[in-house]
Amino acid sequence: MLTISNLDYRVEARLLFEGASAQIASGWKVGLVGRNGTGKSTLLKLIREEIEHPTGDSAIRLNQGARLGWVAQEVAPTDETILDVVLAADAERHALMQEADTAEDPMRIADIHTRLVDIDAWSAESRAAEVLMGLGFTQKDLGRPTREFSGGWRMRAAIAGVLFSQPDLLLLDEPTNYLDLEGAAWLEGYLKKYPHTVLIVSHDREMLNRCVTHTMALEHRKLTIVPGGYDAWLRLRSAKYAQLESQRAKQEVDKAHLQAFVDRFRAKASKARQAQSRVKMLEKMQDISIPMAERTVPFHFPEPGDKMAPPLLELRGAELGYGEDASILRNVTLRLDPDDRIAIVGTNGQGKTTLVKSIAERLPLMAGDRVTHSKVRIGYFSQDQLDELTPGETVLDHVRHAMPKDAPVSKQRSTASQMGFSHEKVETKVEKLSGGEKVRLLLGLMAMDKPHILILDEPTSHLDIDSREALIYALNDFKGAVLLITHDIFLAEGTADQLWLVRDGRAETYDGDLQDYRALVLQADRNKSDSPAPQQKAARADQRQQSAESRKAASGLKRKADDAEKRLEKINARIAAIDVDLAQAGQSSEKVQELLRRRADFVAEAARTETVWIEALESYEAATTA
Repeated sequence: MLTISNLDYRVEARLLFEGASAQIASGWKVGLVGRNGTGKSTLLKLIREEIEHPTGDSAIRLNQGARLGWVAQEVAPTDETILDVVLAADAERHALMQEADTAEDPMRIADIHTRLVDIDAWSAESRAAEVLMGLGFTQKDLGRPTREFSGGWRMRAAIAGVLFSQPDLLLLDEPTNYLDLEGAAWLEGYLKKYPHTVLIVSHDREMLNRCVTHTMALEHRKLTIVPGGYDAWLRLRSAKYAQLESQRAKQEVDKAHLQAFVDRFRAKASKARQAQSRVKMLEKMQDISIPMAERTVPFHFPEPGDKMAPPLLELRGAELGYGEDASILRNVTLRLDPDDRIAIVGTNGQGKTTLVKSIAERLPLMAGDRVTHSKVRIGYFSQDQLDELTPGETVLDHVRHAMPKDAPVSKQRSTASQMGFSHEKVETKVEKLSGGEKVRLLLGLMAMDKPHILILDEPTSHLDIDSREALIYALNDFKGAVLLITHDIFLAEGTADQLWLVRDGRAETYDGDLQDYRALVLQADRNKSDSPAPQQKAARADQRQQSAESRKAASGLKRKADDAEKRLEKINARIAAIDVDLAQAGQSSEKVQELLRRRADFVAEAARTETVWIEALESYEAATTA
């Protein structure tokens, strides 16, 4: 389907590709991976001839007659409906339908209708609606003009259009940046079943593991393609590096042996010929080079200096929204403790961002109470803040504004360096930064206040896979609470141990993990085309209401079990610390007796706490399965 041969390409003085080659066969689903800035998007532009191909031996060839499809830009805001825009994306069908209305030649009319049957044109509306609804649009949305939708939703419509048109080679560049977790899950399933070839640039590790057949890596200006998903490629790369390391070690031993012979016998006439032969062997040896791993600068969220007792924050019977006519969530009662790790799930438009803005006091409550310590500090990140950086100012300027006025320049530069900005990069104006660099700057500025609560609304859209992994480590090391909205399942699974579900005007704890929720989403997609009778709808509504009441009644038991489990972990940690002290030599008998007494007290407390935990857990399970 696609052949890339000996590709050389540079942008100004920077060489992006050097003798890069790869071949993609028809039907392959290929994930294109690589660090930010290596040239992945440039490669897609070269493939679709948006930028001029390099000359010489370099070549990019597509199978003759193959149709190429990609998302060029968001759908324009016009009076056309979302459904009509997507239908028009199939250029052949659209042209034939228009010609069918004006054609007069009977033979041409017959040809048109024959071709319309061949391309299954009459099912187009239902297929387009299926794609749109899979990406989060409702049945009512399909008839709305595009001007009524935000830019993000119009970009979803553009993605729907290219998926509906089903080109022979589909190019997708970070499509999940515009999707929620539900839309990303649907897209994974769609791409698995896609009947043609796909080349997708993505930093979503789970998507790259679930829906691609091959992984093409862009590293060190070369392309390599291997079967399997991202994790399979990682294993193969690690094995390759280990093999190179072994070969280089063996080569060094061989060189040392040859050199020792030369040094010993070069001066002896009887051995001169053998020594010269070994000199030639040394000269012919090709050094085995191992590509240097690129360093990922870690994220760091410092521990709050002043610890707070739980709960850090509570919403009690809160109503959230943007005014009387724009109430989004009602009767919200939620609690946030110091070591909570919570992912907020729910389809776009249900109110996830409204919830976190209300928690962060960026949006006042319409009713109810927000209860928190007066000194609790909240760090809030949203993609919208990328536009809040001041154009014309440098990284160092932004760091300087966030620090005390008397902070020395050396301290300012040190702080910027800890965020991941080199000595030269700190003088870069923010409008020249990449999306990932802007995210790093905003997260770093947020961390300077040492918050007790981190609220992150889609933090990874501009981060590569390695940076996302670094963010997971930083969040797990953070000694405070984390609230996370993300479409990245790998990030959510790596950090969150609780879920809050925002749906149908409510926000409440979800009794299950991300895999349970993902299964629920996919099942809902399968059932979306069903049209249950009114009696069935009423029965389901009653069932949902009963389930909600059961979850609410059981939430106290769940909290009791969780608290007991956390207390038990702390007690066991103290027992382990005492055991370490007891193992140390040279302690007095009085000290040993004191340690043994304390240990016995903690063991007794652990037994009592374990009993509370097990009883609460059993009661909770009984309540939720009744």
